[in-house]
Amino acid sequence: MADRSRRHGALAVASRLDLLRLLRAAPGPLDAHQLAQESGLAVSTVRFHLDRLAAAGLVVSEPRPRSTPGRPRVTYTSTSPGDDRGAYEQLAGALAANLADSAADKAARAERAGRAWADERYSARSRDVDGPPGRELRALGDVLQEVMALFTEVGFDPELDGEPGGQRLLLHACPFLGVAKAHPDVVCTLHLGLLRGTLEHLGAPPLDTRLVPFAEPGLCVAHLTTPSGPARGRSRA
Repeated sequence: MADRSRRHGALAVASRLDLLRLLRAAPGPLDAHQLAQESGLAVSTVRFHLDRLAAAGLVVSEPRPRSTPGRPRVTYTSTSPGDDRGAYEQLAGALAANLADSAADKAARAERAGRAWADERYSARSRDVDGPPGRELRALGDVLQEVMALFTEVGFDPELDGEPGGQRLLLHACPFLGVAKAHPDVVCTLHLGLLRGTLEHLGAPPLDTRLVPFAEPGLCVAHLTTPSGPARGRSRA
Protein backbone atom coordinates (compact mmCIF):
# COMPACT_ATOMS: atom_id res chain seq x y z
CA MET A 1 0.00 0.00 0.00
CA ALA A 2 2.85 2.39 0.82
CA ASP A 3 4.47 1.75 -2.59
CA ARG A 4 1.19 2.36 -4.38
CA SER A 5 0.67 5.56 -2.44
CA ARG A 6 4.14 6.81 -3.35
CA ARG A 7 3.60 6.08 -7.04
CA HIS A 8 0.23 7.82 -7.12
CA GLY A 9 1.64 10.78 -5.20
CA ALA A 10 4.63 11.07 -7.50
CA LEU A 11 2.41 11.23 -10.58
CA ALA A 12 -0.10 13.65 -9.06
CA VAL A 13 2.07 16.72 -9.82
CA ALA A 14 2.19 18.04 -13.38
CA SER A 15 5.83 19.13 -13.11
CA ARG A 16 6.89 15.59 -12.22
CA LEU A 17 4.99 14.20 -15.18
CA ASP A 18 6.79 16.70 -17.42
CA LEU A 19 10.18 15.63 -16.04
CA LEU A 20 9.28 11.98 -16.53
CA ARG A 21 8.30 12.66 -20.16
CA LEU A 22 11.60 14.47 -20.74
CA LEU A 23 13.56 11.52 -19.37
CA ARG A 24 11.58 9.06 -21.50
CA ALA A 25 12.13 11.10 -24.64
CA ALA A 26 15.85 11.68 -24.04
CA PRO A 27 18.41 9.56 -25.93
CA GLY A 28 20.34 9.00 -22.69
CA PRO A 29 20.47 9.85 -18.98
CA LEU A 30 20.05 13.51 -17.95
CA ASP A 31 21.17 15.37 -14.86
CA ALA A 32 19.25 17.94 -12.85
CA HIS A 33 20.85 20.89 -14.64
CA GLN A 34 19.89 19.54 -18.07
CA LEU A 35 16.35 18.85 -16.91
CA ALA A 36 16.09 22.32 -15.40
CA GLN A 37 17.12 23.84 -18.72
CA GLU A 38 14.59 21.72 -20.64
CA SER A 39 11.70 22.22 -18.22
CA GLY A 40 12.26 25.82 -17.14
CA LEU A 41 12.22 24.82 -13.47
CA ALA A 42 14.82 25.74 -10.90
CA VAL A 43 17.55 23.13 -10.34
CA SER A 44 16.55 22.76 -6.69
CA THR A 45 12.92 22.15 -7.71
CA VAL A 46 14.00 19.57 -10.27
CA ARG A 47 16.06 17.73 -7.66
CA PHE A 48 13.10 17.71 -5.27
CA HIS A 49 10.80 16.20 -7.90
CA LEU A 50 13.44 13.69 -9.00
CA ASP A 51 13.80 12.51 -5.40
CA ARG A 52 10.05 11.85 -5.28
CA LEU A 53 10.10 10.03 -8.62
CA ALA A 54 13.05 7.93 -7.52
CA ALA A 55 11.35 7.04 -4.21
CA ALA A 56 8.35 5.83 -6.21
CA GLY A 57 10.57 3.67 -8.42
CA LEU A 58 9.78 5.66 -11.56
CA VAL A 59 13.35 6.85 -12.17
CA VAL A 60 16.78 5.58 -11.19
CA SER A 61 19.84 7.67 -10.47
CA GLU A 62 23.48 6.93 -11.17
CA PRO A 63 26.53 8.90 -10.01
CA ARG A 64 28.98 9.75 -12.79
CA PRO A 65 32.69 10.27 -12.12
CA ARG A 66 34.00 13.82 -12.49
CA SER A 67 37.27 14.89 -14.03
CA THR A 68 37.43 17.84 -11.60
CA PRO A 69 37.04 18.00 -7.81
CA GLY A 70 33.51 18.23 -6.47
CA ARG A 71 30.37 16.20 -5.98
CA PRO A 72 29.77 13.41 -8.50
CA ARG A 73 27.43 14.30 -11.30
CA VAL A 74 24.16 12.39 -10.82
CA THR A 75 22.13 11.42 -13.88
CA TYR A 76 18.60 10.07 -14.04
CA THR A 77 16.84 7.56 -16.28
CA SER A 78 13.20 6.53 -16.47
CA THR A 79 12.58 2.95 -15.39
CA SER A 80 10.02 2.41 -18.19
CA PRO A 81 9.69 3.74 -21.75
CA GLY A 82 6.19 5.02 -21.04
CA ASP A 83 3.50 5.97 -23.53
CA ASP A 84 1.79 9.35 -23.78
CA ARG A 85 -1.38 7.72 -25.11
CA GLY A 86 -4.22 6.99 -22.74
CA ALA A 87 -4.79 3.45 -21.52
CA TYR A 88 -7.84 2.97 -23.75
CA GLU A 89 -5.93 4.12 -26.82
CA GLN A 90 -3.08 1.74 -25.99
CA LEU A 91 -5.57 -1.10 -25.56
CA ALA A 92 -7.31 -0.26 -28.84
CA GLY A 93 -3.97 -0.13 -30.65
CA ALA A 94 -2.92 -3.51 -29.28
CA LEU A 95 -6.24 -5.08 -30.29
CA ALA A 96 -6.12 -3.53 -33.78
CA ALA A 97 -2.58 -4.76 -34.37
CA ASN A 98 -3.46 -8.32 -33.39
CA LEU A 99 -7.01 -8.63 -34.72
CA ALA A 100 -6.03 -11.17 -37.39
CA ASP A 101 -2.99 -12.45 -39.27
CA SER A 102 -3.84 -11.12 -42.73
CA ALA A 103 -5.01 -7.71 -43.93
CA ALA A 104 -8.11 -9.25 -45.53
CA ASP A 105 -9.09 -11.03 -42.32
CA LYS A 106 -8.52 -7.84 -40.32
CA ALA A 107 -10.79 -5.87 -42.63
CA ALA A 108 -13.52 -8.53 -42.56
CA ARG A 109 -13.48 -8.77 -38.78
CA ALA A 110 -13.37 -4.98 -38.41
CA GLU A 111 -16.43 -4.52 -40.62
CA ARG A 112 -18.31 -7.20 -38.67
CA ALA A 113 -17.41 -5.38 -35.47
CA GLY A 114 -18.74 -2.12 -36.91
CA ARG A 115 -21.98 -3.78 -37.93
CA ALA A 116 -22.25 -5.30 -34.44
CA TRP A 117 -21.84 -1.77 -33.06
CA ALA A 118 -24.78 -0.67 -35.19
CA ASP A 119 -26.75 -3.72 -34.01
CA GLU A 120 -26.29 -2.58 -30.41
CA ARG A 121 -27.40 0.95 -31.23
CA TYR A 122 -30.50 -0.18 -33.08
CA SER A 123 -31.29 -3.46 -31.33
CA ALA A 124 -34.98 -2.52 -31.02
CA ARG A 125 -35.35 -2.13 -34.79
CA SER A 126 -35.83 -4.91 -37.30
CA ARG A 127 -32.69 -6.16 -39.04
CA ASP A 128 -34.67 -7.45 -42.03
CA VAL A 129 -32.88 -5.78 -44.95
CA ASP A 130 -35.82 -5.90 -47.37
CA GLY A 131 -38.42 -5.13 -44.71
CA PRO A 132 -41.85 -6.77 -44.34
CA PRO A 133 -43.88 -7.39 -47.53
CA GLY A 134 -45.31 -4.15 -48.91
CA ARG A 135 -43.15 -1.89 -46.75
CA GLU A 136 -41.65 1.10 -48.54
CA LEU A 137 -38.01 1.96 -48.08
CA ARG A 138 -37.42 5.23 -46.26
CA ALA A 139 -36.38 8.35 -48.09
CA LEU A 140 -32.60 8.77 -48.15
CA GLY A 141 -32.81 12.29 -46.73
CA ASP A 142 -34.65 11.05 -43.64
CA VAL A 143 -32.14 8.24 -43.15
CA LEU A 144 -29.16 10.55 -43.50
CA GLN A 145 -30.55 12.85 -40.81
CA GLU A 146 -30.34 9.96 -38.35
CA VAL A 147 -26.91 8.92 -39.65
CA MET A 148 -25.69 12.47 -39.07
CA ALA A 149 -27.10 12.42 -35.54
CA LEU A 150 -25.32 9.15 -34.72
CA PHE A 151 -21.97 10.18 -36.19
CA THR A 152 -22.18 13.53 -34.42
CA GLU A 153 -22.86 11.80 -31.11
CA VAL A 154 -19.92 9.44 -31.59
CA GLY A 155 -17.60 12.37 -32.30
CA PHE A 156 -16.95 12.50 -36.07
CA ASP A 157 -18.10 16.11 -36.65
CA PRO A 158 -19.90 15.00 -39.87
CA GLU A 159 -21.06 17.12 -42.79
CA LEU A 160 -23.16 16.14 -45.81
CA ASP A 161 -22.06 17.18 -49.27
CA GLY A 162 -23.73 16.28 -52.55
CA GLU A 163 -21.89 14.53 -55.39
CA PRO A 164 -23.05 13.05 -58.72
CA GLY A 165 -25.23 10.07 -58.03
CA GLY A 166 -25.34 10.43 -54.27
CA GLN A 167 -23.94 12.07 -51.17
CA ARG A 168 -20.60 12.41 -49.44
CA LEU A 169 -20.37 12.15 -45.67
CA LEU A 170 -17.43 14.35 -44.66
CA LEU A 171 -15.91 13.27 -41.35
CA HIS A 172 -13.92 16.19 -39.99
CA ALA A 173 -12.88 14.51 -36.73
CA CYS A 174 -12.06 11.00 -35.60
CA PRO A 175 -12.61 9.97 -31.98
CA PHE A 176 -9.94 7.29 -32.45
CA LEU A 177 -7.44 9.29 -34.51
CA GLY A 178 -4.22 7.93 -33.02
CA VAL A 179 -5.22 4.31 -33.52
CA ALA A 180 -6.77 5.06 -36.93
CA LYS A 181 -3.50 6.52 -38.24
CA ALA A 182 -1.58 3.45 -37.09
CA HIS A 183 -4.19 0.89 -38.15
CA PRO A 184 -6.53 2.40 -40.80
CA ASP A 185 -7.28 -1.06 -42.19
CA VAL A 186 -8.98 -1.92 -38.90
CA VAL A 187 -10.34 1.31 -37.42
CA CYS A 188 -11.57 2.90 -40.64
CA THR A 189 -13.12 -0.36 -41.83
CA LEU A 190 -14.87 -0.68 -38.48
CA HIS A 191 -16.35 2.78 -39.06
CA LEU A 192 -17.46 1.70 -42.52
CA GLY A 193 -19.17 -1.31 -40.94
CA LEU A 194 -20.90 1.02 -38.48
CA LEU A 195 -22.15 3.15 -41.39
CA ARG A 196 -23.34 0.18 -43.43
CA GLY A 197 -25.04 -1.45 -40.47
CA THR A 198 -26.73 1.82 -39.55
CA LEU A 199 -28.06 2.31 -43.08
CA GLU A 200 -29.54 -1.18 -43.03
CA HIS A 201 -31.19 -0.68 -39.64
CA LEU A 202 -32.67 2.64 -40.74
CA GLY A 203 -34.24 1.22 -43.91
CA ALA A 204 -32.10 3.11 -46.41
CA PRO A 205 -32.60 2.57 -50.14
CA PRO A 206 -29.92 0.48 -51.88
CA LEU A 207 -26.56 2.25 -51.83
CA ASP A 208 -22.97 1.62 -52.73
CA THR A 209 -20.87 2.77 -49.78
CA ARG A 210 -17.13 3.20 -49.45
CA LEU A 211 -14.90 5.08 -47.06
CA VAL A 212 -11.72 6.90 -48.06
CA PRO A 213 -9.54 7.35 -44.95
CA PHE A 214 -7.60 10.61 -44.77
CA ALA A 215 -8.75 11.76 -48.19
CA GLU A 216 -7.41 15.17 -47.17
CA PRO A 217 -5.48 16.25 -44.07
CA GLY A 218 -7.91 15.97 -41.17
CA LEU A 219 -10.74 14.61 -43.34
CA CYS A 220 -12.15 11.17 -44.11
CA VAL A 221 -14.87 10.84 -46.74
CA ALA A 222 -17.66 8.26 -46.98
CA HIS A 223 -19.29 8.03 -50.42
CA LEU A 224 -22.94 6.94 -50.59
CA THR A 225 -24.04 6.50 -54.19
CA THR A 226 -27.03 4.94 -55.92
CA PRO A 227 -25.91 1.71 -57.63
CA SER A 228 -26.14 1.80 -61.41
CA GLY A 229 -26.99 -1.90 -61.78
CA PRO A 230 -29.81 -3.98 -60.26
CA ALA A 231 -30.07 -3.54 -56.50
CA ARG A 232 -28.69 -6.49 -54.55
CA GLY A 233 -29.23 -5.18 -51.05
CA ARG A 234 -28.48 -2.08 -49.10
CA SER A 235 -25.14 -0.46 -48.30
CA ARG A 236 -22.98 -2.64 -50.47
CA ALA A 237 -19.19 -2.50 -50.68
